[in-house]
Amino acid sequence: MWDYTPAVKDHFMNPRNVGVVENPDGIGEVGSIACGDALKLTFKLDQDKRITDAKFQTFGCASAIASSSALTEMIKGLTLEEAEKITNDDIARYLGGLPREKMHCSVMGRDALERAIAHYRGVAVREKEGEIVCECFGVTDVEIERAVRENRLKTVEDVTGYVKAGGGCEKCHDQIREIIAAVRQTTAAETPALSSMTNIQKIKLIEETLDREVKPSLQKDGGDIELVDFDNNTVFVQLRGTCSTCSASQITLKNYVEAKLKDLVSSELVVEEAQAH
Repeated sequence: MWDYTPAVKDHFMNPRNVGVVENPDGIGEVGSIACGDALKLTFKLDQDKRITDAKFQTFGCASAIASSSALTEMIKGLTLEEAEKITNDDIARYLGGLPREKMHCSVMGRDALERAIAHYRGVAVREKEGEIVCECFGVTDVEIERAVRENRLKTVEDVTGYVKAGGGCEKCHDQIREIIAAVRQTTAAETPALSSMTNIQKIKLIEETLDREVKPSLQKDGGDIELVDFDNNTVFVQLRGTCSTCSASQITLKNYVEAKLKDLVSSELVVEEAQAH
């Protein structure tokens, strides 16, 4: 049985915003009942072009329903420009995390939002760009590459959790492994080895990663993080705002901040909370 967070259970048992918005400005539909998951997202804009209402209809598991419910709550009050910055990782974090095998549910929510915004703007959304890799679920190489690159996936099982590819007959596993290897090789080539950098370069890279990958997510929940010091592969930080008083702050530091820095900067990094003076 999956280990669901209280937030996932709450949004599954008490889903918010179920249904279809009357005369919607944006409509996004993804998935199919044949594949086991389907989502329809609709939203309405006010005169200031902010999302004033959002509703969903989902066919799927508890994670799919919870992710869809959370997404509708997240986007209310946002402009389209703000809403389109929401990632599947943001949806999962809003729910306190999802089982890795169920991350595809948050991906489905992000995709539905992208389609709904494209519908409002009158922009055509390309259907299945790339070549089909997973015949069982109709997943393309482009979709797999995007999931691997955005979420730093390392195994076929990781990919299956995010986009379902490889979860059927398993004939595509070798091709998925090739895609993972190619993306990781490219990523490694783009990022210089930490050992070859000066201390100032290391600090700059860590700061840039925190600013780009960590701070936006924390700030959405009223929190923030500040780099205090760096010494011998240990990153000392201080949590700010709501993060500083959150009972789950140590989980945030290790499972989110440290995990991001290990994936994006160096696997040797350790994150510790700096002592307040």
